[in-house]
Amino acid sequence: MARAKQAIDFIGGLKVPEGPRAGKPLKLAPFQRQFIRKSLRGGNKIGVLSVARGNGKSAISGGLALGHLVGAWSPQPRREIIVAARTRDQAQIVWNYVAGLALTMDPAEYEKLTFRRGQKLEIEYDGEHILRCISAEPKNALGSSPTLCIMDERAHWPDDKGDDLESALLSGLGKRSGVCLMISTSASSNAHSFSRWLDDPPPGTYTQEHRPEPGLPVDDMDSILLANPGSKHGIGSSPEWLQTQATMAIARGGSVLSKYRLFNRNERTSGERRDRLMTLDEWLEVESSDPPQRDGHAIVGIDLGGTASMSACAMYWPTSGRLEVFGAFGNDPTLEDRGQRDGVSDSYVEMHQRGELIVMGQKVVPADSFIAEIVKRLDGWPMACIVGDRYRKGEFQEALFAAGVRVPIVWRGNGFKDGGEDTARFTKAVFDGRVSMAPSRLMASAVNDCVVVTDDSGNSKLTKKRSLGRIDPVSAASLAIAEGVRRQDRPIPERKGLTWA
Repeated sequence: MARAKQAIDFIGGLKVPEGPRAGKPLKLAPFQRQFIRKSLRGGNKIGVLSVARGNGKSAISGGLALGHLVGAWSPQPRREIIVAARTRDQAQIVWNYVAGLALTMDPAEYEKLTFRRGQKLEIEYDGEHILRCISAEPKNALGSSPTLCIMDERAHWPDDKGDDLESALLSGLGKRSGVCLMISTSASSNAHSFSRWLDDPPPGTYTQEHRPEPGLPVDDMDSILLANPGSKHGIGSSPEWLQTQATMAIARGGSVLSKYRLFNRNERTSGERRDRLMTLDEWLEVESSDPPQRDGHAIVGIDLGGTASMSACAMYWPTSGRLEVFGAFGNDPTLEDRGQRDGVSDSYVEMHQRGELIVMGQKVVPADSFIAEIVKRLDGWPMACIVGDRYRKGEFQEALFAAGVRVPIVWRGNGFKDGGEDTARFTKAVFDGRVSMAPSRLMASAVNDCVVVTDDSGNSKLTKKRSLGRIDPVSAASLAIAEGVRRQDRPIPERKGLTWA
């Protein structure tokens, strides 16, 4: 605890180098002091902080890096600090902030600093200790043995290079019992490495995440303040400004709304516009605590899974617009193990408790048992047809025969001809208000992870290869809803008998 107090005291003696409060003492908010105290506790070697943009991440990073460099809270000889950012330009921003904080130090201490801002971004102290700011390239960490490493905006590093650099830095820290601090806004998905640090931290790791529950209204003030704990203490944007921006994001929708959720509400959602099926907020308009009742015949879309993938079923009533979706995994491995492997923590367990995800069979979900579960959930409600993948036609037919189900089957392909049409009809039905369902973590998660691939003619279809997570529920829903829309928009005329002239 002594080094944490030393670090906090050192930062408290600095002044804000830029912004509206420039020249005033640098005061840490309670959440910042909590992070420093617990990250630098004796047994901890790694501290992970997730907080919305504009909440003093630079103050924590710069203050701790500078304090370690001058020995304010670390007695190690020949100290080496590495501050890693996504790009060199972002690394230079961190370097500039550390240099600005250094100007507010005691002049005698400041004279011992040497600044290098060229091909290398370095600050040297007393000719022996050094701070380096680098971009997220693994080669930049070769031969390093840092005593402190700060990973700035770790959630937004390139996936492969970011993971390689992280491994290189952590192995270097092990040489000298160094400390690693990851400070960032949320990653775009549960599967990202930064999310896994938060959801499943190893021993010796302190995590602090300021993230509201998913699915809350964007302009909900309590959740905005939860993601922005510095706002009430004069750090970053004011609560009024944040709520005003939320109202604007709601009005503009699309990627603007997604980016507000990601950066200002610190939610795990993609801020990218390109290649997304739809945004999470666009899908949440479908969910209702009081969805319409079943009416007419049901259209059933099925996406059968393999050894590792999920089997999913969507039941759609085009007359009322009601949609019901559930998925299934095998019992081996368990849902807890699958969640850890897929990087979604306990989401599968929660979906199972909500009745949205079931387990059956061993490593593979038995197709006949899965179809029998569909019949059970329909509870005698008539099916107009089942829509399935023609690539697995034989498996479908055998499963239907084994389950004793006799209904018409509509075969669809996964190419641009069928898949492109189904995707287009699915999204149009959602935007036209022809779909409604009860709140579903399963579908919300799948939609958030879902992307499309577009051909040269502008046709788009779902792609599991490029998606971030399990999108099987969306695949099943697109089959069912597209067929239901086709049947409504192209009614089959009644046949009339022959007449004589």
